[in-house]
Amino acid sequence: MTEDKIITIDQLIQKILEGEKQYDLSKIVAAYEVANKYHQGQKRESGQPYITHPIAVAYILLELGMDTDTICAALLHDVVEDTDCTLEILQKRFGNDVAMLVNGVTKLKKVETFTKDEQKAENIRKILLAMSEDIRVIIIKLADRLHNMRTLNYCRDEKRRNIAHETMNIYAPIAHRLGIRSIKDELEDLSFMYLDPYAYNEIEKQMNMRKGSRDQLVEELMARIKERLAKDITPVPVIEGRVKSNYGIYKKVYRDGKEIDQIYDRYALRIIVNTVTECYNVLGIIHDMFRPIPNRFKDYISTPKANMYQSLHTTVIGREGVPFEVQIRTWDMHKTAEYGIAAHWKYKEGVNGGNTKDDRRLAWIRQIIESQQESDDVEEIVRAIKNDLAPEDVFAFTPKGDMITLPVGATVIDFAYAIHTEVGHKMCGAKVDKKMVSYDYEIKTGEIIEILTSNVPGHGPSRSWLNICKTNEAKSKIRLWFKRERREENIFEGRNALEREFRRNMIRVPEDDLEEFLKADMRRHNCDTLDDFFAAIGYGGVQLSKAISRLKTEYNKKYGEKHVDSTAEKEAKKSSGNTSGIIVDGVQDCAVRFAQCCNPLPGDDIVGFITKGHGVSIHRKDCVNYLSQKDDPELKDRWVSAKYEGSNKKSGYFKTTLDIIAVDRIGLLADVSSALAMINIYIYESTARELKNGNAILSITVSIAGMEQLNNVITKLKKIKNVISVERSGR
Repeated sequence: MTEDKIITIDQLIQKILEGEKQYDLSKIVAAYEVANKYHQGQKRESGQPYITHPIAVAYILLELGMDTDTICAALLHDVVEDTDCTLEILQKRFGNDVAMLVNGVTKLKKVETFTKDEQKAENIRKILLAMSEDIRVIIIKLADRLHNMRTLNYCRDEKRRNIAHETMNIYAPIAHRLGIRSIKDELEDLSFMYLDPYAYNEIEKQMNMRKGSRDQLVEELMARIKERLAKDITPVPVIEGRVKSNYGIYKKVYRDGKEIDQIYDRYALRIIVNTVTECYNVLGIIHDMFRPIPNRFKDYISTPKANMYQSLHTTVIGREGVPFEVQIRTWDMHKTAEYGIAAHWKYKEGVNGGNTKDDRRLAWIRQIIESQQESDDVEEIVRAIKNDLAPEDVFAFTPKGDMITLPVGATVIDFAYAIHTEVGHKMCGAKVDKKMVSYDYEIKTGEIIEILTSNVPGHGPSRSWLNICKTNEAKSKIRLWFKRERREENIFEGRNALEREFRRNMIRVPEDDLEEFLKADMRRHNCDTLDDFFAAIGYGGVQLSKAISRLKTEYNKKYGEKHVDSTAEKEAKKSSGNTSGIIVDGVQDCAVRFAQCCNPLPGDDIVGFITKGHGVSIHRKDCVNYLSQKDDPELKDRWVSAKYEGSNKKSGYFKTTLDIIAVDRIGLLADVSSALAMINIYIYESTARELKNGNAILSITVSIAGMEQLNNVITKLKKIKNVISVERSGR
């Protein structure tokens, strides 16, 4: 099916009649008539009647061998979203299954409280939820996206790139995970063509230059292998030639820095036999005929990929000196490789509920849904999908020989949580091939990994693991543990984090008004009380970096810009205010104040803000307030360059607060005080709070001369026994 070819309903019906599979033709024709009626008068961006799109989607699904209800749903998939047709009408006319499938692929209507990104996140989440109930939803969506990509040239440039980017990041990885190779390859190639047209055309040109010699080489190899196999195997296996996709070549040429002639599997032969035993017999014959390249053999029969793909892969060199790949598989493996989970409908009649392989294919969908149910950040959801659906996997083993499949880059923490949630929670170390490794060790295929656990009461994961582990499943389980087991600590952490963000953005909401001010965000994240909201921030359920811009806008609306400006002046007035060591716009003797929203220290890159009657307020250059206001036409001229004098600056000391989390014990506070006294650091004030999990949080305000001394203090404190983390407050 070419990019511009229009499929008619007559061609769709002819395709159905020519196939071996039985369809309810009258139901399909009725679905077409309803779709044609509701789409009457609608046009695509190409100018073609809109009905050509659902017919094309149905044709793609027919080629995959999908069932009658799926074909009907494809014909009707846009009527609820784009016309006044309702799900009730479809349910009454075509039954529950068709209505459910159409609902699954129908985008949510615009909700007033949603931003554009939140709307996109909800639509992705809805698709995942629907496909976890019935995998046919995503197969329809993939066919829909494939036809849209084939006709994407009619859209404007910006829209083309956005759709291509979404396709590459979400739909192609899902097609890969479901094992539908034909759709995955075409989606990647079409996306690649719009995202990097120069590279695409260059590869196309290079491959066309080699086309004649390539076709001749493949034909000669196929003939030689077929002649040899005919002597040993009856019936003679089927042999096919294959050329690697443009995007597959691009990844190896541009990502790995290889020349096209260095890509061993750009030419490939596929040999299809009847039994697994014949697969290994053919492998022996191929290795006898050609010289195998070391470390280029992969046995995906004994260790299938996560999408259930099975095959033997070996790369060999013929007499011509050209390397080529040989894939050897049975017919059942071939069906799974080509059609993935869609082979369930293509080669079996009826619904095979409870199929173990299908259940395993769908498990990752539920994991993504569970981990992203509280997130309204579309980038986070896309990142989770990309991580969990990574095309490349590693295979490692437990000491008992159980195989665990994880994405490339996964760590021993991911491995522990893949075994069992409790194994991850109780993990206290790991051995790889009997050698101790750190938590950030990245797993490699074939390694034997032993997870060491602790049964000490209260033992659990560290928050730092969230920055180490790779898989969304592990991150979700760690967050859930902190949500359930460390509520008091989460509330404390969340409140501190919110206060720090408020200081950085000059947001000063009276304590009595705080709950009302945060009410909309609390409702958005299903939090009934302020403590629930603080706890959600503490365990990572609320992304402050995303919420703060919305809160700042709300603050400006409620309290007004004058309040914000006076707050900045008050903060500057409170900070230590002398002119020592600061050069403002080339002038040394300006009256300056240090803004508490970002707490600048000597050594920080700084900038000045000319206040109304209170001198110059000094901010860090990474201060959110500066970054958000520096291009404001009304404030732009009030920002001036500033810097420390350097070696000629006079000594000065500044107040800085440090937050210390440690395992609580007798003498902890004394050790902290002693450590600071030994390096002559003055303590202005300190507070400590014991937590029910055995940890303690200490906040100490100290006198610091600059960044170098601050880093030395933090390093010193981290060396104290049982200290878990030390962070500068207000960063």
